[in-house]
Amino acid sequence: MYMPKRPIYYDTETTGVRSDKDKIIEIAAFDPVQNRTFVHLVNPDMPIPPEATAIHKITDAMVATAPSFKEIGEAFIEFCSGDTVLIAHNNDAFDKLFLENEYKRAGLTIPNWVYIDTLKWARKYRNDLPRHTLQTLREVYGIPPNQAHRALDDVVVLHEVFSRMIDDLTMEAVLELLAQPQGQITRMPFGKYQGKALADIPADYIKWLESSGAFEKPENGELKKAFAALPSK
Repeated sequence: MYMPKRPIYYDTETTGVRSDKDKIIEIAAFDPVQNRTFVHLVNPDMPIPPEATAIHKITDAMVATAPSFKEIGEAFIEFCSGDTVLIAHNNDAFDKLFLENEYKRAGLTIPNWVYIDTLKWARKYRNDLPRHTLQTLREVYGIPPNQAHRALDDVVVLHEVFSRMIDDLTMEAVLELLAQPQGQITRMPFGKYQGKALADIPADYIKWLESSGAFEKPENGELKKAFAALPSK
């Protein structure tokens, strides 16, 4: 029996931006399918620079008695068990790299997780926006403000933002669309024909999209261009 991938939204707070040298000091995750959360401070076994504390407000005293990453890493693997996809904003260039380095340092084998970077999705399908930070997207989609730069708060906002950006797409469809070259949409990203090749979309459905105003939405600009480039039916 086919079971879709279960999304796990997650975020990390760290001692800095160098994944090879800096450490995770907080990790949080939200499983919307099972309605569970995971949030833990982590003792990095190194001082937290003042400039990092100024951003996330996590101090040395707060993590002094926290578990090591080895303990938290094992618990995180259990939380993310099954056929899951880990979703974070700027995942490929930040959170994923920190996870990989922390598991390596702890001597733990990191699972063969699949990842989605919501920053890449936003840049690809909301190129009408001047900025693609999580807080900018929160404002665009009218989501109430949160305590920015604390892991669990950012995870909750990310789930709400990304759910609106992808509408009814499955995680598998999102992964396929992200794999398409920038500006070369070849499959329908939403709706009753999601995942279907654009060349195979019925002409009456394309006309309905046009008459309904779907093509006038800023996020569908590239889709409109892709349909226009197809041979006439």
